[in-house]
Amino acid sequence: MDFTFTEEQQAAVEAARAVLSGVAPDAVPSPALTAGAVAEEFDRAVWAALAGADLLGLVLPPEHGGAGLDPIALCLVLRESAKVLARVPLLETSAVAMAVARHGSPTLCAEILPRVGRGELVLTVGANGRTGHDLAELAVTARRAEGKDGGWVLDGLQTGVPWAPCADRIAVPAHTDDGRVLFALVSPAHEGLTLAEQISTNGERYAEVALDSVRVDAADVIDANGAWEWLRHLLTTGTCALALGLGEAVLTMTSRYTAQREQFGFPVATFQAVAVQAADRYIDLRAMEATLWQAAWRLTEPEETGASGTASGGTLPVAADVAVAKIWASEGVRRVVQTAQHLHGGFGADTDYPLHRFHAWAKQLELSLGPAAAHEEALGDLLAAHPLG
Repeated sequence: MDFTFTEEQQAAVEAARAVLSGVAPDAVPSPALTAGAVAEEFDRAVWAALAGADLLGLVLPPEHGGAGLDPIALCLVLRESAKVLARVPLLETSAVAMAVARHGSPTLCAEILPRVGRGELVLTVGANGRTGHDLAELAVTARRAEGKDGGWVLDGLQTGVPWAPCADRIAVPAHTDDGRVLFALVSPAHEGLTLAEQISTNGERYAEVALDSVRVDAADVIDANGAWEWLRHLLTTGTCALALGLGEAVLTMTSRYTAQREQFGFPVATFQAVAVQAADRYIDLRAMEATLWQAAWRLTEPEETGASGTASGGTLPVAADVAVAKIWASEGVRRVVQTAQHLHGGFGADTDYPLHRFHAWAKQLELSLGPAAAHEEALGDLLAAHPLG
């Protein structure tokens, strides 16, 4: 397996680093010191800079003004954004846009995608279900609307929807009476849709989205087979990329601190116990990285073998690789920040030092779209259903 990145992917990383070089993790109030959200909006200045560098169109088709790159490129940019805790809905907007590009009608693509690439349209998605522990598509029902114009009527609730108060469209998954799964692009201002503000662990504005007989035009609904499942896998894989970038930044921060901090006349980094703990966390990060690229690569496969089916040669579905990546990401990022807190001593809890903010983001990422235990259970089910010969 060759994880060498293409020139286009490497160029995307360099562009992201240039855009994000001036972002300071402590540029907004601390979630530990703020009663509500740390800010009313996401970082619009960074969003505009990403659009100006064509990074919002990175994964969009060329015919809609994009570069036509794949999930691996998106994960590379997400990794860089997490290193500086960039407060932008890059994952949600890009993932929904990619799903629209793959499965949406030409009319919907022409309406949505160019505006996404220019930074004019912010997308998000309800992927946590009613409680955060159930499948998101089970939390909302979809039934055919009456009348000759068709369309769908949605009823239900999605909790913990990222950036929902700031988004222009929310992708809402739902299930039909015959067991199919679709998702609809709905405006937060749509009649029958209400938002109840929620605050995430890292202090961002989320929302509980309630839908009461929300009628959606058929043109705004994507009900292609496997479309929602592929989007959910991409969201989870992107979350793993964020966890990897954050963990790498925290380990770098810890290495610098322990190299400067002295006890008994020696840098604490030279103590065997400190070196062993740092080495263990480095191993965690490399395992997170390997499993991330495996999952992202599987998402680039043809849909009949990459989205929900079993690939040739008897391998497991892509859902298994995504589950493994999320298991490592959830457990690994938690261990990295906990070790960092320990090796920083009192500075780890000092709100004047950025580590506490990384810790809050790490906890949010650990639990986002399912903690490790949930994905371990899913992996076990896949192994039982697809015995390897």
